[in-house]
Amino acid sequence: MRPVRLVQHVHAVLLTGGSAFGLDAAGGVQSFLEERGIGYDAGVIKVPIVPAAVIFDLGVGDAKVRPDREMGYKACLAATAWESSEGAVGVGCGATVGKILGQERSSDGGVGTCSEKLNGGLVVGVLSVVNALGEIVDPATGQIVAGAKNPNGKGFVPTLEYMKSSAGSGSIFPRSNTTLCVVATNAALTRESATKVAQMAQDGLARVIRPAHTMYDGDVVFALSVGEKKCDVNLLGSVACELIAESILRAVRKIP
Repeated sequence: MRPVRLVQHVHAVLLTGGSAFGLDAAGGVQSFLEERGIGYDAGVIKVPIVPAAVIFDLGVGDAKVRPDREMGYKACLAATAWESSEGAVGVGCGATVGKILGQERSSDGGVGTCSEKLNGGLVVGVLSVVNALGEIVDPATGQIVAGAKNPNGKGFVPTLEYMKSSAGSGSIFPRSNTTLCVVATNAALTRESATKVAQMAQDGLARVIRPAHTMYDGDVVFALSVGEKKCDVNLLGSVACELIAESILRAVRKIP
């Protein structure tokens, strides 16, 4: 029996729209990396490891227009360390929030980013793609920032209140919801500590999405280490939690 070798490193992370169709874009990212000799050394070839996650946005625009391999490759070519676009861009183009009354009453979601530099040169950055069933709430005020638009006038219909009023009615809520987040830091992390950071960071969703982590949401948080700085994992996870909450707010506030 050949020994099992655990892959310790990934080489890129892809967040995309198009539901399962959009995963085709990961092939373009792999091609980009393979051309540059980047990948896991499998002996006969280097295999780029590219974890990927998608949102379901096929109900927005033409469902036949989806991210593909070529788009994934072009995204790598266009990548920059300086620009940080937010709102309805990239994977966030078809993202929506507050879908309890259906897609037609939802608000635009999008992409949000946020970062913080701590003592000792430690940096934590996050990127979130918001495509949730629930509304987005500003924890400082308790006000709904984006959500299910009230059919009877201005404002929003609180998702939880609607769910309570519909209890026992057999209502089927929209299942096409996902919030995707990436936490990246220059702290040195093991596989185990990275998992803990991702767990703690995911609490940021519950701070601003109401309700969060429902059976109709497929939420994912990736945690990546790109450096060797020493750091307390408890601090790192707590900061990442705050940044994810802020990035989600930024995602919907950057919508024109």
